[in-house]
Amino acid sequence: MIPIPVVVCVLGGWCAVYLVDTLLRSSHAVRSSYESWLSASGLSLSPFHVRWHTSVFNRLFARCAHLNPRFLYVWFTAGMVFGIVAMFGSVVLLGRTLLQTLRQMMSETPEGSHEQVLQVVVPGVNLPVSQLAYFFVAILVSGVIHEFGHGVAALREQVRLNGFGMFMFVIYPGAFVDLFTTHLNLISPVQQLRIFCAGVWHNFVLCVAVVCLLLLLPLLLFPFYYTGAGALVTDVVEGSPSSGPRGLFVGDLVSWVEDCTVRGVEDWHSCLQHVARQPQSGYCVHGTDLRLNHAAGRAFRRLDGTVECCSNSSLTDLCFTYRNNLESKQFACLPARKTIQGSWTCHTNTDCQRGSPPSLCVIPSLENQTRLIRVKHPPQEDMLFVGYPSHLQFSVSLTNFVPRLAFLHLHLPVMLETLCKYPLPCWWILVLHSSLRSGNVSILIIVAFSGFCMCCPEALLPPCVCLSLTAAALRYLVSLSGALAVVNAVPCFALDGQWMLSAFLEASLGTLLPEKNSRELLGFFILLGGSALLAANVALGLWMVTAR
Repeated sequence: MIPIPVVVCVLGGWCAVYLVDTLLRSSHAVRSSYESWLSASGLSLSPFHVRWHTSVFNRLFARCAHLNPRFLYVWFTAGMVFGIVAMFGSVVLLGRTLLQTLRQMMSETPEGSHEQVLQVVVPGVNLPVSQLAYFFVAILVSGVIHEFGHGVAALREQVRLNGFGMFMFVIYPGAFVDLFTTHLNLISPVQQLRIFCAGVWHNFVLCVAVVCLLLLLPLLLFPFYYTGAGALVTDVVEGSPSSGPRGLFVGDLVSWVEDCTVRGVEDWHSCLQHVARQPQSGYCVHGTDLRLNHAAGRAFRRLDGTVECCSNSSLTDLCFTYRNNLESKQFACLPARKTIQGSWTCHTNTDCQRGSPPSLCVIPSLENQTRLIRVKHPPQEDMLFVGYPSHLQFSVSLTNFVPRLAFLHLHLPVMLETLCKYPLPCWWILVLHSSLRSGNVSILIIVAFSGFCMCCPEALLPPCVCLSLTAAALRYLVSLSGALAVVNAVPCFALDGQWMLSAFLEASLGTLLPEKNSRELLGFFILLGGSALLAANVALGLWMVTAR
């Protein structure tokens, strides 16, 4: 969960701001000058909400709206088509997500939860606190690009722009544009559609641009970092089995996991998943070593049926099982590092016949799901890990980028990837805020969409969320912009989808339903259904995250 000091700082900071604001407004000496300063600065304060409005950027918006009229017409027309498709597609997406959530609620086990398309984001639960800075920067960038699209499209359609602004609600930043409502109501429905769809269109374009940047990142960083030589360790959880004198250290280059080659982070995850799915590998050991360490008399069975033949207090020895020439099962307590060092992996005695004299295949006798894993990170000694592969996988952070020079920072490529991408599980973070019709109201909804990553190769990307475009683990900026581009188009009250639906019905049903009241009634029921669908997804998603 969120650390208590963070909660205290946030609440204490807002209380201090509200207290100072109240004192200044109640003071007869400074009240007038304070309110004049707020008005001149475009600032407005309310509990847990700060809003800044300015017309400084109006000239920049106007310049962008008149750059190339023909290109902008094609650009925003394409955005209008995308917005209409996204409006219908988002309903299908939410419907599918709701069915998946209900199916999971009915099941006894959480299997299939990795296929969940929609999740509510709760910081400290399914959003790591350490990633909050990237999260908020991505929210702000996605929101500014979203509103920039609305503003430029509005000026191009001869709708006056009163100003641009930014806000902070509790800890979530956002942006808005303030349009002149009278001008907006006078233009045609098709022109309105171009304006209303411009926000989600620009978020989609941002998503595609950042994906291209991610794909080109190895090329852009090539003069300073190289890839393909292994997975570079950037962090190891202190106190985990991966740490210690013979564990992994920051700066180590992992090249092998057992007999699986590691050329990057994707290989690291796929190799560990392969180890977890397959039976425990064995190691070729000479028969003389086995006879000296035969442990038949000391062997006993654990509760799960596996056999232990070493002392419980031993930190260096492991119990191995093997079959002799008579095919009888034998056990031997062997020093793990000495046994594995210099040997090759096997599954049967046949795999060990290339040496002279022939060796036998000894397999660690471990509890179910536990594995002995050899990790090679030359020039250091191999790390031997005994435990669950998932614990090893998530106790070590790695990157594909290896610095060419010693003074280059290990974390720079990681920071770029994290800002542009997304940590496990592949969340699709969505910030929905609507202030298009009125700059006085901003609505903020935080939900998240889980995609699938190449670090989870057994999971296939559903077609309906193809925006995730797996490249390692797609993270924040792609996730935010992609989700905002699709789900903000949901026909729901107070979101862009409300105004998109209204303009779409006016443009398409003007002849079929001549009565404006009939079109408005139809739109109201569609909005009611879309709002209920989104609310059900958010409510059930929140319950799935916090209650189970």
